[in-house]
Amino acid sequence: MLAGVAEHHRLQVQHKFVFELGWREYFRHVWQQHGDGILRSLHAGPLPDDAYAAVLPDDIRHARTGVPVIDRSVRALYGSGYLHNHARMWLASYVVHLRKVHWRAGADWMFAHLLDGDLASNHLSWQWVAGTGSRRPYLFNADNVRRYAPAAWHSPGSVIDASYEALEAIARSPQPVSAQPAGGGVEEPPLSPQPAEGIEPAAAEVAGRDVWLIHPWSLGEPPADLPAGCLRLCWWPAEFHAAWPWSRARFAFVGARFTALGATQWHCGSRQLARVMASARSVRVQADPHIEPLLPPLAERRAPTRLFAPVARPLTSFSAWWKSSTRGLTRAEDLPGLAARAGLELPC
Repeated sequence: MLAGVAEHHRLQVQHKFVFELGWREYFRHVWQQHGDGILRSLHAGPLPDDAYAAVLPDDIRHARTGVPVIDRSVRALYGSGYLHNHARMWLASYVVHLRKVHWRAGADWMFAHLLDGDLASNHLSWQWVAGTGSRRPYLFNADNVRRYAPAAWHSPGSVIDASYEALEAIARSPQPVSAQPAGGGVEEPPLSPQPAEGIEPAAAEVAGRDVWLIHPWSLGEPPADLPAGCLRLCWWPAEFHAAWPWSRARFAFVGARFTALGATQWHCGSRQLARVMASARSVRVQADPHIEPLLPPLAERRAPTRLFAPVARPLTSFSAWWKSSTRGLTRAEDLPGLAARAGLELPC
């Protein structure tokens, strides 16, 4: 009996794991369709874009809203660099629908602090909550928090302690709820446009050599088929970080992985990188839309391993994408990018 319960729990966990990774790949699919368009509202939401404030209020940034679930979420974001998916949605919903802050302001702020920050996953998730990337706005209330979060996060008597009908009315009204900042709070970690480490490129280091170029979105082990003696070289793309500054914690997280890969860390712009790499015998890199426009033109792009089968035609909903990418499959172990998860049946 206990063995059966344990197996059921294991399958539930794996279902959730695969489903969440599915959302991440679906958002990459949307990014491929829209490019930089994901940084703008994909369609109209409950209110016009100009009905929302462009700046995130200080009481939210400093975890002083007086709504326990929101303040706890902000503290968790700063303290660990991670945030459970429920907490991400709750925080985004509060910011957009109750405080009337534009989703882009909240998405940019959260992206800077997430250790696993991905523009497609983060910004399109905010759009999904905002209703500019989904059919309707995502709303939550105190009962929802009570069901899924620890007691310290519960928020009885707060602005979210209301019916969904009342919250729907608020979401469709241009009037924000009244802020009631509480004492205490926490300082937002400072952001930086560059890592603490990173040296100038040196042509002599790569001249005549095969190079595997590693960047912040390719932190896995290098491919097994690289030429013998291939130089591992980690690159901090200066233009990207100037446009998207990160917390020191995120730079440290990626830097630690760079160090573990045993490679030199370069911090430079794309033009300088291209000049230096011109002396290399070959340059290979894992393709990624975060840095695609910045890569040296002659670099051989390697497509990353995807969990799901690629979907060529544009799809505008997750359910349509899921059906297309898992057609004919019944077990997770049969997915192209998932080799070691035997026995998991895919949800219908």
